[in-house]
Amino acid sequence: MKKLHNLQIISKLVATKLLSTIALLMRNFIANFVRILGICKDFAGNRVNEHGNVPRCGVVPKFSDLEVIALGITAEAFGFDSENLLFHRLHNECKEDLPNLTSRRQFNARRKLTARLAEEIRKDVAIAIDGSEDVFCIDSKPVKVCQNARAKRCAMGRDNTDARPDWGYCASQGLHYYGYKLHAVCGIRGVIHSYDMTAASVHDLHYLKDVRWEYHDCMMLGDKGYLSAEIQKNLFEAANITLEIPYRLNQKNWRPPTWAYKKFRKRIETIFSQLNDNLMMIRNYAKQSCGLFTRMAGKIAAMTFMQYVNFVNHRPIGQIKYSLI
Repeated sequence: MKKLHNLQIISKLVATKLLSTIALLMRNFIANFVRILGICKDFAGNRVNEHGNVPRCGVVPKFSDLEVIALGITAEAFGFDSENLLFHRLHNECKEDLPNLTSRRQFNARRKLTARLAEEIRKDVAIAIDGSEDVFCIDSKPVKVCQNARAKRCAMGRDNTDARPDWGYCASQGLHYYGYKLHAVCGIRGVIHSYDMTAASVHDLHYLKDVRWEYHDCMMLGDKGYLSAEIQKNLFEAANITLEIPYRLNQKNWRPPTWAYKKFRKRIETIFSQLNDNLMMIRNYAKQSCGLFTRMAGKIAAMTFMQYVNFVNHRPIGQIKYSLI
């Protein structure tokens, strides 16, 4: 009887501690939501009106567009990959802090509508961190949408045939997968400046056609997947972009990559690892391609905002785990 009584006391203590930890997490969530909302207001400029909304006809929403963006970024930063769980906790634990909170259905729809505004704000934040760089890294990573055995019955992309997933192969992981491919360009400090998503079957070289319109007078560091003498010449002549790529072993002028190349290339590989581990990009529950693209954009925006918080607090921007503590 005494042992049973002690077990009951211990279980009550554990339950009490767990509840207090959960309450502390949501208080921290609201505090960082306010912080991220402040950053959105600082960088939104004249894109929104005094209420934080994109000017449009109709009823003025009480929960503004900037609040929708800030809530989506905060949710991704805290690892809420289920909107149902997020709104359940907000309605039950933070109702007084967010009295004008919109419904989950409206949040989902407005998050997609404000994706362009969110990306424009994110780009301004990235420029504020390292807008004067002239050396960039370019790479791609696989984004699976389902297991290979379920690819034939995957419904994603049926609403938009131009954005359907496809089969692809990742040479670095030796992986055949069904889904999309994330292409990204980051500075040597580790901030993503631009990105795009294509079907997994699209070759990395095709993204370089877009790069020449966004960048000029700089150096790009890529892996062997971007090796093409014609593309390198075209980039240099069109935008004065020097594309630095290591030689293959069977090439005549082979030489080992320099120490600086390997050091700077590690930046974008670290970013992809953080997107997988900290922001759980490897895990998604989107049913349609539009929802998947919006979720991926939210994760990249969350990483940029956490880097900016570290930047203004004079901390290493790569330590995103400690940015919102």
